[in-house]
Amino acid sequence: MTMTEDALQAGPEIGPDKTLLLVDDDEPFLRRLERAMEKRGFEVEAASSVAEGIAKATMRPSAYAVVDLRLEDGNGLDVVECLRGKRPDSKIVVLTGYGAIATAVAAVKIGATDYLSKPADANDITNALLCAEDDLPPPPENPMSADRVRWEHIQRVYELCDRNVSETARRLNMHRRTLQRILAKRSPR
Repeated sequence: MTMTEDALQAGPEIGPDKTLLLVDDDEPFLRRLERAMEKRGFEVEAASSVAEGIAKATMRPSAYAVVDLRLEDGNGLDVVECLRGKRPDSKIVVLTGYGAIATAVAAVKIGATDYLSKPADANDITNALLCAEDDLPPPPENPMSADRVRWEHIQRVYELCDRNVSETARRLNMHRRTLQRILAKRSPR
C-alpha cells in the first residue's frame, strides 16, 4: 500500500502542526490511544492527571487534545480551559464515562470542539478532531445502547449524590429497592 492510499483510508488530513495532548488517568486506555493516534500521524504527548495536563498545555500548547472529563486529581475541563487560553485554535475533544447533556454543554462553552462518551475508539476520536468547523462528525460506529445510556445516567446521579441510594432514588423519582437492584447488576453493553 502506498502512502497516498494510507492517507485516503485514514480520512481527513491532519494539519501541518500534528501535536496532540492526551489526558486520561486510565493508564491502559491512555497507552492504547497514544499508540493508535501515533499510527494515524499525530505527535502525541500523554498526561495522566490534571496537573500534568495543565503543565504540558502551558509549556507546549498542542494543536489537538483529547481530555478525559473526570480525573483523579480534578476536572479535565481545567485542562481544556488552560489549553484554550494558550492556543485558541486548538481542536479539543472531551471524553467521559458519564455522558450527560449538562457536562457536554459546559465542555463546549469552555472551548471543546466535541464531546464523546467512553468507550470511544481511535476512529471516533480522529473523526471528531479532524472534522471541519461547520461539519458534524459522523455518527459513532458503535453507539451506546439505550439501556447503557440509562445505566450511565443513573451511575452519574448516584456519584453526584455521594453514593447515597436514598437521595439518588429521590432525585431519579424511582423506588429505592428498584435502584438498589439496578446498581447491583453489571452495566449493560
